[in-house]
Amino acid sequence: MEADIGMIGLAVMGQNLVMNMNDHGFKVAVFNRTVSKVDDFLAGPAKNSKVVGAHTLKDFFAQLKRPRKVMLMVKAGAPVDELIEECLPFLQKGDILIDGGNSHYVDTDRREKELSAKGIFFIGAGISGGEEGARHGPSIMPGGSKEAWPFVKPIFQAIAAKADDGSPCCEWVGDGGAGHYVKMIHNGIEYGDMQLISEVYQVLRDLVGCSSKELQQTFSDWNKGELNSYLIEITAHIFGFRDTDGNLLLDKILDVAGQKGTGKWTGISALDLGIPVTLIAEAVFARCLSSLKEERIQASVLYGAPKNPLRVDKEFFVDKVRDALYAAKIVSYAQGFMLMRAAATEMKWNLNFGNIALLWRGGCIIRSRFLGDIQKAYLQKTDLSSLLLDPFFHREISRCLEGWRNVTAVAIQSGIPVPTLAAGLTFLDGYTCARLPANLIQAQRDFFGAHTYERVDQPRGKFFHTEWMN
Repeated sequence: MEADIGMIGLAVMGQNLVMNMNDHGFKVAVFNRTVSKVDDFLAGPAKNSKVVGAHTLKDFFAQLKRPRKVMLMVKAGAPVDELIEECLPFLQKGDILIDGGNSHYVDTDRREKELSAKGIFFIGAGISGGEEGARHGPSIMPGGSKEAWPFVKPIFQAIAAKADDGSPCCEWVGDGGAGHYVKMIHNGIEYGDMQLISEVYQVLRDLVGCSSKELQQTFSDWNKGELNSYLIEITAHIFGFRDTDGNLLLDKILDVAGQKGTGKWTGISALDLGIPVTLIAEAVFARCLSSLKEERIQASVLYGAPKNPLRVDKEFFVDKVRDALYAAKIVSYAQGFMLMRAAATEMKWNLNFGNIALLWRGGCIIRSRFLGDIQKAYLQKTDLSSLLLDPFFHREISRCLEGWRNVTAVAIQSGIPVPTLAAGLTFLDGYTCARLPANLIQAQRDFFGAHTYERVDQPRGKFFHTEWMN
């Protein structure tokens, strides 16, 4: 019996996806450059399954049904290109290669064009949910050669997470690098979410004085309301997790955050397209700042702690912190969707933003309750330029705005860094300001560089220059 699909790359994500496919009745062939991993996998997690292995690419491809469907789960960048080159001698027209790694959408777009010229279909599939999601149901965001979608759709939608209504968190996204671009935005929003939660944690711990037990209870309560999400859920669990000596493990973890580049890519794309994704950018910079641990220690001694941290009413202020987190999360998602909208226009992708929200309802890291509200917003107005203009999100932010301002102001006055809470708030203030001071910037630019300016008393698109020294 020939295999339905092949998997190259047997790190944990690859192995878990294979076993997920096996559980759903698909026969999978596997290969890994280090062939001992194939044997270990077949003797371990895949023992007594329908999974078959190969020690050479020739044998691997010989085991696949046509058109051959081959998923690559290797490190992004040059390793993907190298593996594609190794696979080419065994591929025929109509065969399908699938990159399931965290590849840059620009690389995916290039690979799809190069392989299409050879008659080979290429899919760049963003996959979210980590190792657990891969094993039991991830969110999958496929894009690339649409002709290949009918062949892989049954497999992908079977193994994907299912939303509450049973629909799979996997649907075709768009041409070229669209799938990996949407995954990049997902990761950018994830950066923002995680930084917002960490800032709220510091406010509650250092300003409000919440114990780990109180933090656990607070986040557990928040997860029952509008903040219900995967990240809030696991954060509550983290606040209750004890090390072997009985002390809170979180307190022993070094405050230096790592990153793999997708948040940075989101910021770069935002700059390229001129979209002010300020909250996500600050989340990336906050991780960079955390890496300056030794310098931060020196500076903390030099500058000292704030002399007069403000006192707050615990019960009252915790509710305000919840409002601040909720409103800032809405702005973070709004910025992400604004960037996707701009990219779709630039790349000529026909992105369905309501469907994208549905892809993230289950299996992925940023799954949260209000993704359903995002879908409704785009169902009601498919050309919605910003979620902030949707009636539901306008009401929610308006309801929480006072608390958001209060928490941000008190944190800043007390010397607690809240870069994403503040960035989201100042973005909102700028977005809702009918007249910004950019007129002065234009006057300055015209003064020193004759860059010209438009006038409020003349039609848009008509430019003027002044000899300012006359």
